[in-house]
Amino acid sequence: MRRADGDRMHRFLFERFPVRGHLVHLDASYRALVEHHDYPPIVRETLGEALASTALLVATLKFEGLLTLQMQGNGPMHLLVAQSTHGHAMRGVARYTAEPESRDLRALVGEGHVTVTVENAERTSRYQGVVPLSGARIAECLEGYFLNSEQLPSRLWLSVTPERASGLLLQRLPVGSTASAEEDLVEIAAADEDWQRVLMLANTLTNHELVSLGADELLHRLFHEEDVRLFEPTPVYFQCACSRERVVGILRSLGAEEVQSIVAERGNVEVRCEFCNRAYEFDAVDAAGLFVAATSPSAPPAKH
Repeated sequence: MRRADGDRMHRFLFERFPVRGHLVHLDASYRALVEHHDYPPIVRETLGEALASTALLVATLKFEGLLTLQMQGNGPMHLLVAQSTHGHAMRGVARYTAEPESRDLRALVGEGHVTVTVENAERTSRYQGVVPLSGARIAECLEGYFLNSEQLPSRLWLSVTPERASGLLLQRLPVGSTASAEEDLVEIAAADEDWQRVLMLANTLTNHELVSLGADELLHRLFHEEDVRLFEPTPVYFQCACSRERVVGILRSLGAEEVQSIVAERGNVEVRCEFCNRAYEFDAVDAAGLFVAATSPSAPPAKH
C-alpha cells in the first residue's frame, strides 16, 4: 500500500529562525531502482542513502538539468552513481567486486572521493565539487560539501529500509549585512544560537521515525514548539534515460566489424542498461540493419 508521503519532497521554513529544511521519502522510486539488482544489504542501503541525498541536494538548487552524485574508490564497492533531474526524475547504480563487511564508507569505497556534478539541460555549463571520503557515512561527507561549496552549515539525517529511503536536511541561512557592523554581530550570534537549538531538537530523531513518520507528524514530533511553515510537496520518481535509439547509437559507434564479430561469436548482440537492467537485443538481421540505415545514401531528388 502506498504511504501518504511516499515519493514526495517536502520543503519547510522556520518562521522565526534563519533555517530551512527538506524532507524526502523514496518508496516506489527506490524499490524500482533496486529490484532488478541483487545488491548485498550494505550496498543497497548505501545506494538508498545516496539517492535520498541526491534528491535533497537537487531540492536546494535552482537549475534545469541533471545532478550526479558519484563515489569512486578502490574498495569492495568501487563505484556508486545517483542522478536526479531538476524535476526529481531519479536513477542510480552501484558496482561492487566483493560482498562488503563494513558500512563505513572509508572501508566500503576505499581510498576515493565524492563528486557532485551539476549540468544544465543543454550541457553547455557544468559545476563540479569534489570532497574526500572523510566520514563514515554519506551524510558526513555531504555536510562538508555544503560547508565548503555553498558556505551553508548543514545537517543530514538518512535512513534506509528494504522498502523506503528517507532523508532530512536542515540548513542555516545567511544573516547580517545590515547598516551596522555591531548589529550584524548581534544578528549572527542570535542566528547561531537558533541554529544550535534547532539541531538539538532534530538530533532526537530516530532512524525509525525518519522512515515511518509523514512530514506533518515528523515536524510536529521534532519542532512542535516552533513556528514551522510546510509547503506543498513535489513528486519524486524513478526514470531511466535508456532507449533503443541510444543503444543503436552506441553500437554504431563500435563500428560494423566489431558488432558483426559479436554476432558471429554469440548469435546476437545484447546491451543491458546498467541503471534499470533492461536488455536490448539485436539479432543478426537487426545488427546488419544498423549499418545499412547509417550508410545508405539519401534518395536523389525527384525530377519533374
